[in-house]
Amino acid sequence: MVKVYSINGVTPVVHPSAYVHPSAVLIGDVIVGPRCYVGPLASMRGDFGRLILEEGANLQDCCVMHGFPADDTVVEVDGHIGHGAILHGCRVKRNAMVGMNSVVMDQAVVGEDAIIAANSFIKAGMVIPPRSLVMGSPARVVRELNDKEIAWKRFGTTQYQDLTVRSLQTMRAVDSLDEVEPDRQRIAFGPHLHQTKDHI
Repeated sequence: MVKVYSINGVTPVVHPSAYVHPSAVLIGDVIVGPRCYVGPLASMRGDFGRLILEEGANLQDCCVMHGFPADDTVVEVDGHIGHGAILHGCRVKRNAMVGMNSVVMDQAVVGEDAIIAANSFIKAGMVIPPRSLVMGSPARVVRELNDKEIAWKRFGTTQYQDLTVRSLQTMRAVDSLDEVEPDRQRIAFGPHLHQTKDHI
């Protein structure tokens, strides 16, 4: 069971196949769906509006989700939220990606298969078309994404879905070692995780 915080009689829900790091904070009206990953120090503060991660979505380290009363903040199926991003009262559609340290404001909608570049600011009410590359502060649509770029995004999300399984199966709180052991092993990945990818 994941340790969470109830408020006003409302308790977060975490699907058994999801992984939530023990340092993440989930409060109130939070719903974490199947195969989701919630990283270290992430905050899902459902003390006003409802927060939803749909199946296969990830919310990485130090991300924040929050919203206004009676509003839902939603990351749809296979949504990918990079380190340090802030989502407030918005919707991230299926297979979209929000880059590291980006901010998505109230009533904004990130379209299906869209990619928000790192450090972007999506203003309140902005609607981003599907398959768009968006960047800047304030953000603007730069161009349409091609199939190779969308496949690159899907690949990254698959890595986090694999990490969910690895974390559930092998992550444990342990004492540190005093020194590096001889022939120290590296984290083992399947061969498909070594593929080269072009960055956007």
